[in-house]
Amino acid sequence: MGYPSLQACITDLEKNGHLIRIQEEVDPYLQMSAIHLRVYEHQGPAILFENIKGSKFPAISNLFGTLDRSRFIFRDTLDKIKTLVDLKTDPMKAFKRPFSYANVALTALSALPMKTGKSAPVNFGRTQISALPQVINWPMDGGPFVTMPQVYTEDADKPGIMNANLGMYRIQLGGNEYVLDKEIGLHYQLHRGIGVHQTKANAKGQPLKVSIFVGGPPSHPVAAVMPLPEGLSEMTFAGALGNRRFRYFYDAEGFCISADADFVITGTVMPHENKPEGPFGDHLGYYSLQHPFPLMKVHNVYHRKDAIWSFTVVGRPPQEDTSFGALIHEITGSALPSEIPGLHAVNAVDAAGVHPLLFAIGSERYTPYLKERRPQEILTIANHILGKNQLSLAKYLFIAAKEDDTTLDINNIAAFLKHVLERIDLTRDLHFYTRTTIDTLDYSGSGLNSGSKVAIAVAGEVKRELWTELPSGFSLPRPFNIFKMAMPGVLCIEIPKFIHEDDIVDALGILDDHLKDVDLSGIPLMVLCDDAGFTAQTINNLIWVTFTRSNPSHDIYGIRSFTEHKHWGCHGPLIINARIKPHHAPELIKDPEVEKLVDKMGEKGGSLYGII
Repeated sequence: MGYPSLQACITDLEKNGHLIRIQEEVDPYLQMSAIHLRVYEHQGPAILFENIKGSKFPAISNLFGTLDRSRFIFRDTLDKIKTLVDLKTDPMKAFKRPFSYANVALTALSALPMKTGKSAPVNFGRTQISALPQVINWPMDGGPFVTMPQVYTEDADKPGIMNANLGMYRIQLGGNEYVLDKEIGLHYQLHRGIGVHQTKANAKGQPLKVSIFVGGPPSHPVAAVMPLPEGLSEMTFAGALGNRRFRYFYDAEGFCISADADFVITGTVMPHENKPEGPFGDHLGYYSLQHPFPLMKVHNVYHRKDAIWSFTVVGRPPQEDTSFGALIHEITGSALPSEIPGLHAVNAVDAAGVHPLLFAIGSERYTPYLKERRPQEILTIANHILGKNQLSLAKYLFIAAKEDDTTLDINNIAAFLKHVLERIDLTRDLHFYTRTTIDTLDYSGSGLNSGSKVAIAVAGEVKRELWTELPSGFSLPRPFNIFKMAMPGVLCIEIPKFIHEDDIVDALGILDDHLKDVDLSGIPLMVLCDDAGFTAQTINNLIWVTFTRSNPSHDIYGIRSFTEHKHWGCHGPLIINARIKPHHAPELIKDPEVEKLVDKMGEKGGSLYGII
């Protein structure tokens, strides 16, 4: 049976060894997040903070910190949910095998949201924003944030819960110009359902009513992050996943209230009324900076008797949202390929912060009657991928043909890159999209939400053997004299700090002149970076540095490059300038004094002894 509350889930986790309690007082300023990050790093249990400085409410984090724990939480329903998603993509299966799907149909029917009375648990008491745990995760954060919210809005043209949107968009509780207890910041990015709702409310000149749910059964936050097929309500999905109907009611002011939530914050967003929000340490491993975002005027803060605050910490992957992503992929892995003809698999690469980099495998069947194969159908698939929902925010898409290697795996980063680099034709296989949208959190572009993309499509036979080491006598001129192989075919080159675009043009002129007659057949990719040792140390470092610190249109170069009929290519190695630029956001760095406090908690007798 499903959990009726967050407390019921916590009790079950503790009973089965998936949770620890921290009873000593902890500071919501940096210390709670530092504990969370360290426990997650060691793939530890969920953490219940019982004594939080400045708040009477306890808090839970790392609830979904491992895929195994998520599977345990949803052990009664996960298989049924996978089948439901499968049926959504191919409903004919239910007609072909009706008895196999009978229990799933019952699950779907019982998942419909249920209106309940106002005596619901969440209506136990009222509080204020300042009484909530004021969790600040990173030293430069602009204030405390809600990092595990479920933000509920309704469609002004089609009101009601079945046409509502439930999404996870961070909420700033204080700091900046916000009036304490009266105003909070609502941050949402491109391609989010709430944006459609605010657009419609703005057009009617009316405020957008917003309800922010925190806590509740664990199926609720999962539903808020799930990229569901069109027409499938998040509240219905939450009911099916949690094996318990989503219970709700409307308060006296007409706000939808999740009856089983631990907290509900209600408020309104007026048309075109914004205030500065941020900075915030985000999941790319950098801060998202301060920008104007919608201002929400607080009406009420409801809570249940045994209310528990739920939060997470994001930063350079992997983090808890990585485990969220693994759960989402497990549930919906077959959904996207079924929507795009010829697509077999796609992976938003977590090591690169998800949005910057996609790996995909597609079919190449356009001209099977020709002996020589080249990218054709996979280019059509690439365009489809880059026009699909949040995938359209990606900067780099590497797509390969399934027919070249049926064992190719989008989740094996090193093997996938090796496959691409062995086959890429650098005069033909790079396809740029300039002056377009990228992820709001990505500061490598030319402005907020603005940047470029490149699709790199490969098909056909192996063209080169990748070098695993450099030939004896290989050298580079200053300032390129520090370099290191990161993986077969990829050379990381350390050069001085980026000052201006003109300096890279001059430096590349020196490099091009030095290498124009050198055999570089085994190195199709060079990465210019600030620290060659760090970048080449691990495959994850290589991926993170290369694809979070570069904008394709501005930072891709090549030895003996050319432009022919608007098409750019190169005859020598491809060069990606992945140095930190002046307009980039700062990298997330932990507070050393807070880290020492966490170290002590890991010593014998400490709350984290044996865990970290």
